[in-house]
Amino acid sequence: MNLVALAGGVGGAKLADGLQRVLGEDLTVIVNTGDDFERHGLRISPDLDTVMYTLAGIANPETGWGIAGDTFNSLEMLARYRGDAWFNLGDRDLATHILRTQMLREGMTLSAVTRALSRALGVRATIVPMTDQAVMTIVNTDAEELAFQEYFVHRRWQPVVKSIRFAGIENANPGEGAIAALQRAEALVICPSNPFVSVAPILAVRGMRAAIQRASVPTIAVSPIVGGEALKGPAAKMFHELGIEPSAVAVAQRYNGLIDGFVLDQLDAAHGDEIRALGIAVLVTDTVMKSEADRERLAQEIVDWVTRLHAR
Repeated sequence: MNLVALAGGVGGAKLADGLQRVLGEDLTVIVNTGDDFERHGLRISPDLDTVMYTLAGIANPETGWGIAGDTFNSLEMLARYRGDAWFNLGDRDLATHILRTQMLREGMTLSAVTRALSRALGVRATIVPMTDQAVMTIVNTDAEELAFQEYFVHRRWQPVVKSIRFAGIENANPGEGAIAALQRAEALVICPSNPFVSVAPILAVRGMRAAIQRASVPTIAVSPIVGGEALKGPAAKMFHELGIEPSAVAVAQRYNGLIDGFVLDQLDAAHGDEIRALGIAVLVTDTVMKSEADRERLAQEIVDWVTRLHAR
């Protein structure tokens, strides 16, 4: 099966890893770049790197981001010089950012850079940034407007969210190969990523939502909310602060009109009928991925399910 996944963050990377284990080269992952930023003169792409490191099998298993066993000598020295080491950059991780920045300055697109880096790390799936243009997720909070990494990492997502916008989105076109991948896909999966800051930027890129809606293949989403809570990150907090009760149902409602199916954790099985009432098929299973075996098992269940949906 040729499948396209939309992903961002640790949860999205975990499911993408499971899907790669099942599908190998037949998987394309379109990744959020709204949280990209510049740090110490280097282009940092947190979600791209989280997905790439995870699919390469080198991600830090404790955090889900960064590289396993990395050291932080460069960061410690930077802190001695400047004292603002709030964004963790490991020594091996730093090599990625240095090379990416150099390649971009030489005129390569972010899509081409991502392909080159992924291949060097032995990633079998194709990773595509949502756009090659600069887009910045801006979080409007009760304090002030904050760039996403300032909100998420430096402020530890404590300010109250009032609204979110994507600066530069009006000039953004889909990353190289993204639309072609969507056109040839036999199924589309929205990974269990934050709907507001991981998935919404991808869908906001010019032509992306329309391409997904035109696809005459099953499109399914996996809930990032389990039992009213996010497994990682600020998604549930954002729902609350934006006046929405955090639940799997709320996630399904956000994607209503875009998806045919919704994967619900067994803890939320009682909400199945409410989601089916939206005209969305439901798969109830264990969606919590604590191990690599969990990732592959969930991915296989999803592939089997979308195969049945495709046959309808």
